Amino acid sequence: MQNEITNVNVVIGAGLIGQAIARRVSTGRHVLLADLRRENAEAAAKVMSDAGFMVSIALVDVSSRTSVHALVEAATAIGAITGVIHAAGVSPTQASPETILKVDLYGTALVLEEFGNVIARGGAGVVIASQSGHRLPALTPEQDKALAATPADDLLALPMLQPDRVADPLHAYQISKRGNSLRVMAEAVRRGKRGARVNTISPGIICTPLAKEELAGPRGPGYRRMLELSPAGRIGTPDEVGTVGALLLGPDGGFITGSDFLMDGGVTASYWYGELSPR
Repeated sequence: MQNEITNVNVVIGAGLIGQAIARRVSTGRHVLLADLRRENAEAAAKVMSDAGFMVSIALVDVSSRTSVHALVEAATAIGAITGVIHAAGVSPTQASPETILKVDLYGTALVLEEFGNVIARGGAGVVIASQSGHRLPALTPEQDKALAATPADDLLALPMLQPDRVADPLHAYQISKRGNSLRVMAEAVRRGKRGARVNTISPGIICTPLAKEELAGPRGPGYRRMLELSPAGRIGTPDEVGTVGALLLGPDGGFITGSDFLMDGGVTASYWYGELSPR
């Protein structure tokens, strides 16, 4: 009797959102939890292992092609990669514009490219973007195409991403997250040839340690105002993102690919058409 192939879900960024999605789609699959910090991966692995999941860990620096490729090799050594949850990133409070672009934009491009080369037929991926990408004013068609389709290793050389054009961490974050959703649209075309899918989720303020850090930081008053003036009037939860992630990674989402799901409690709606409007 032949051994059955092990199906693998790779979670990049072992935070609460990645875990919440993984818990919903990983029954009967091996979960490879990858993070920049070993202690984060080990803590997440313990929680999931105690809940009955098959889990192993790996370290990854998404801003390094060598590191991302090593993660791909570690995952394929376990089995067939049927799911990829990319939830790693840095926030405007945490990093410089240069680092944000390297991790959130270039790093996502690397993950999409490297895992898109090996994703199994019928597999699916989800990238965690952000509501911030929806508050960036419209780019030109040429800029959209450049963010979507420039080869990953040439991405950071684009004129629109140079320090004289992106000098503020928030701007770097917004353009990175817009770039994520555009890049996923382009990647969906490539993955379709493999019989696989990929989408983005653009959450608003979700109750995670990172969000709490942001709320306590210099941007905290602005974030609290967002919550107060949003239609939902509250912060979101990782489990709510997990529900959308499960749809996009599961069979009920089989006709969804190349799409971006904005789930921010209506913050973006209020920004463009409500009390949060800057105009």
